[in-house]
Amino acid sequence: MGQPVRDYLLTLCVTAAVTYLLTGPVRKFAIAVGAMPAIRARDVHREPTPRLGGIAMFGGLCAGLIVADHLRNLKSVFELSNEPRALLSGAALIWLIGVLDDKFELDALIKLGAQMIAAAVMVIQGLTILWLPIPGVGTVALTQWQGTLLTVALVVITINAVNFVDGLDGLAAGMVCIASAAFFLYAYRLWIGYGIEAAAPATLFAAILMGMCLGFLPHNMHPARIFMGDSGSMLIGLVLAAGAISITGQVDPDAMKLFEGGEREATHAMLPVFIPLLLPLTIIAIPAADLVLAIVRRTWNGQSPFAADRGHLHHRLLEIGHSHSRAVLIMYFWSALIAFGAVGYSVHSASMWIVFVIMAASTVGLVLLLMPRFTPRAPHWANRFVPPRYRREDPADASASSSAYGRTPESGAPGVQQGPGEPQMGQEDSEQVPVAVGVSGVNGATAIGARSRFSDRRSIDSSR
Repeated sequence: MGQPVRDYLLTLCVTAAVTYLLTGPVRKFAIAVGAMPAIRARDVHREPTPRLGGIAMFGGLCAGLIVADHLRNLKSVFELSNEPRALLSGAALIWLIGVLDDKFELDALIKLGAQMIAAAVMVIQGLTILWLPIPGVGTVALTQWQGTLLTVALVVITINAVNFVDGLDGLAAGMVCIASAAFFLYAYRLWIGYGIEAAAPATLFAAILMGMCLGFLPHNMHPARIFMGDSGSMLIGLVLAAGAISITGQVDPDAMKLFEGGEREATHAMLPVFIPLLLPLTIIAIPAADLVLAIVRRTWNGQSPFAADRGHLHHRLLEIGHSHSRAVLIMYFWSALIAFGAVGYSVHSASMWIVFVIMAASTVGLVLLLMPRFTPRAPHWANRFVPPRYRREDPADASASSSAYGRTPESGAPGVQQGPGEPQMGQEDSEQVPVAVGVSGVNGATAIGARSRFSDRRSIDSSR
């Protein structure tokens, strides 16, 4: 049992390392080709930031598959199943469309058609839903057309759910990483615990997806130096959907009847994560809820469901006073609670303590959600171990620091010498302070030339 874990860990590390190392050159390439769209009304960031991060993530995907193909315990996945090749084919197609969209801004209907074609490519190569476990009935075989339509629908829903939530630095990559970690635990349990070889491809997909997200996150955390763009968000959405399809439509519940007492009992035991339409909703419930709310909101306002706006959940968190990092951490918390709660319930569905733990964690999450302006401060002895924003500063040190930078209660920002005719920084009519040319911006804007920026704090207007 230990050997497969080491192989999966090696695959994950290689995928993360390749993604991380490729992201820097990809960022320079994106700047060189001009893949830095102007800031739109719905954007949260305030400086043009390069996209095309999906190129590095696709490189990590290919590296992970190549490494896994040469490992003894994972080589059988490629020999006994065509699903890894099906995943790579669909991922290459959706990644190519995403790259073109990051550069040329393709129409939404074109991207939707490409998503359906990518799902069809995977279906043709065998990555499809073959049957459904129905509670009280058992396993129901699907016709070819039924399986194809259900597979395409699951892929499109998952891709767009991930794409819709990609609105804050590190949000989509972190949430998908959490979902894939929970999915890995569930799939690995089926393969090792029950000896079901059909769960091995889904376990591999989850490990590779974790590596892709972990390798990209250091470059994408706030303030982000590069965005994954549609080339990345659609790619990781497709990989997540492929794992759900593999473990849902390929694993026969009848294979577990010796352990659960029968086919119907097995179906009931695995219900929380076995039904295809429920699986992506439990694993990525937050993005899926955001997707549904966005469609209802835009349709109610007479807009196209594909029209972009600033009404997503992460935008609402910023509006009520949460900081950028805090909003992302709250979304992480709820994603982990739902994903790991569903996996834990599938393992011990009769244990009430799981329900109590979920309720307690939900209470903590609600309390944090209702305290947007509370900033915890660490004790003095822990200042060296926490980020600067959480450090508690002594009044003497604060006054000394202000004096060292030439700052007084009546003066402006540190290091900024104000002339006699210039307005003071405490006045209401002075909201913008130019930063000296040559100082690197939040997103490394000086990579394309020196320019000034303004540290304005504009409020978010959801009506824009």
